[in-house]
Amino acid sequence: MLRLVDHWVWDSWLAAAGEEHHLFFLRAPRDLRDPERRHLSTSVGHAVSTDLRRWTVLPDPLERAEASAWDGAAVWTGSIVPHDGRWYLFYTGVGGDAAQRVGIAVSQDLHTWQRHGVEPVVAPDPRWYAETAWRDPFVFADPAGRGWHMLLTAHAAGEGRGGGVIAHARSSDLLHWSVRPPLTRPAGFDHLEVPQVHQIDDATILLFSCQPAMTTVQRRNGSPLSGTWIVAGGSIGTGWDVTTATPFAHPSLYAARLARDPAGGWCLLGFRDWEQGVFHGEIIDPIPVAWTGRRLVERLR
Repeated sequence: MLRLVDHWVWDSWLAAAGEEHHLFFLRAPRDLRDPERRHLSTSVGHAVSTDLRRWTVLPDPLERAEASAWDGAAVWTGSIVPHDGRWYLFYTGVGGDAAQRVGIAVSQDLHTWQRHGVEPVVAPDPRWYAETAWRDPFVFADPAGRGWHMLLTAHAAGEGRGGGVIAHARSSDLLHWSVRPPLTRPAGFDHLEVPQVHQIDDATILLFSCQPAMTTVQRRNGSPLSGTWIVAGGSIGTGWDVTTATPFAHPSLYAARLARDPAGGWCLLGFRDWEQGVFHGEIIDPIPVAWTGRRLVERLR
């Protein structure tokens, strides 16, 4: 578990380098008292582990820029990919106008990072997306070797409650991106946060997070308490039918990442959110999971 005495910890993402797992996470001071104030007081933290359980905290790799910059109000969740001997960190930046955009920082060693340019590289296209949400970039290589894909948390243009969608962008070089139509349709979720795609056995799995209170009544009825949702049966080429999303039952797990544990099995690693009115703000130990062919279930330790 990663719990900081003086800081809350929430959304996180991983990069594997040899036997080391590098965890990057959002952090904000606990002396803010009100957890809802943390979102505009963030920095990106960094810790390393060999077992995903015991963490050594390292210096922060990325902080918000100057107040006048496009990412001068806050830096939020992202993802990391290696390419040509370097690491690329795609992160959400928030400006003084509250606009959310995506930028890039680059590193040779996962410790020292430099922003790439002074402008964001991906912004919402109003043909398909509202200006109110554009965050949590998840970047991965095209399965057929044709460049790169980016998934993002977004909101469909013209939609109200339940209008959350997964946005899509493509690149041939990781630096220049073109925005494409969404990969999902609105399905009763206000947002689909921290989206990811993974291949498990023969299934391509879409994983995202949404608190029960941020779904429509129809979606909440009959579902176990969960902020973690899984969709199977789609692909990056055809998209996903989010009406088929199934919950992973857990009282507070949020922003969970599907990752390989040191033994080679699958696990979920995320943070402990609100429980009975208390925000905990700590990364829990990984939860071993298995794919049944229909849903993701906790695996006996």
